[in-house]
Amino acid sequence: MQFIYVLPGWEGSASDARVLRDAINRRNGLKVPTGNYYLVDGGYTNGEGFLAPYRGSRYHLSEWRHRRVPTNPRELYNKRHAQARNVIERTFGLLKMRWAILRSPSYYPVKTHNRIIIACCLLHNFIRREMSIDPLETELENMPINEEVDEHPGDNIETIEPSAAWTAWRDTLANEMYNDWVNH
Repeated sequence: MQFIYVLPGWEGSASDARVLRDAINRRNGLKVPTGNYYLVDGGYTNGEGFLAPYRGSRYHLSEWRHRRVPTNPRELYNKRHAQARNVIERTFGLLKMRWAILRSPSYYPVKTHNRIIIACCLLHNFIRREMSIDPLETELENMPINEEVDEHPGDNIETIEPSAAWTAWRDTLANEMYNDWVNH
């Protein structure tokens, strides 16, 4: 539950894909080593380095209440994708709980506001690493602590585009997850 890259300053109306494209293309931007990926929501394309949920299948955790079970590989994949992405949402929730300045509109100049966001994220990461018990943790349910992220030197993904190979890999992953789930 730590931040590995922060890019403040974009307007809220900017599309997610545009912001991600900018983050990847910056000189010291977001690095996605080839062979690794980030989970993204349905607003992004499913392509190399960015694993999106299936569109048109149940996704949100609220849709899995009342003992509903997946009926096909896409639903199981989306359920697990949503569970993993929920950690991301809880991390933002914890950040806003910890730093009240992030909960309301800012009247600071954009440059100052961007620095405040970065400082809050850095302090959040420091607290997560250094405090054996985080008092705010008890306010959030089932908060797992992420392991350190490895830096992988070498080739990084430099474009964001749909990929038939990546979609086939996601289909294979979904089918393997479903078959394993059905057999257990």
